[in-house]
Amino acid sequence: MTLIIITATVTPILHNVQPISLDPISMPIPSPLDQTVVNLSPTELVQLPNTPLLIDVRSGLEYRTGHAPGARNLSLPRLLLGLGIARWVLPPWFRDLPPDQPIAVVCLTAHRSPIAAQQLVKLGFTAIYNVTGGMVEWRRLGLAIAAKAQAG
Repeated sequence: MTLIIITATVTPILHNVQPISLDPISMPIPSPLDQTVVNLSPTELVQLPNTPLLIDVRSGLEYRTGHAPGARNLSLPRLLLGLGIARWVLPPWFRDLPPDQPIAVVCLTAHRSPIAAQQLVKLGFTAIYNVTGGMVEWRRLGLAIAAKAQAG
């Protein structure tokens, strides 16, 4: 068995690299878009005195397997398509929402809901909540689950 050792120096490659500072003063300031979405746990959401409209951005099949009571289903792909080139694919109940309507978005694991939340902010909605942990966390906490679909 032959062992070959290759050595190289990386100093010439790294001579122009600047150190990164993690000092909070030098960190970038979040954009106003980032500040508009409020993250809430499922428990915090259900404890709000005035519950926002809850939009479940999972697929219709996922939604029918169980969702938060009162949640309306509007899948993320349909939402993105409707906010882009095909507004007609959005259901009438969504198209008629006023921009100051508080909206919370939920998905399965909180990967799709932040995308939906940011898109709603870009559309002009002013009170957007992202449900952290998604329906996985909702179920883990033992919160109520509905199986009957809301028309969407």
